[in-house]
Amino acid sequence: MKQLPEGALVEVAAYFQVLAEPTRLQILNILRSGERNVGELAQMCGFTAANVSRHLALMTQQGLVERESRGTSAYYRITDPSIFELCDLVCGNIARQMEKSAGRRAAFTSLS
Repeated sequence: MKQLPEGALVEVAAYFQVLAEPTRLQILNILRSGERNVGELAQMCGFTAANVSRHLALMTQQGLVERESRGTSAYYRITDPSIFELCDLVCGNIARQMEKSAGRRAAFTSLS
């Protein structure tokens, strides 16, 4: 991030805040394989449709997913697949940090 004005930083923080909730990450992961309706997502996540709908509304507001009404159902799909590149980057970083921590712990356990 280059020197962004405060307003832009607020927008970036709001985007990352949407990703800071495990249920929303689970929903994104399910949508990775294709669009789903709220009922399907709720069943796959193990949450109520109302709970999933609240998460989807926030994700739609931030532009992560888009909604399409078909009859009595609303279907959701990923708006920008590059979100998975971001998530994969973060997951890789966390895995590397965990490997380093495990290596440091192993150095101490070999002393006993």
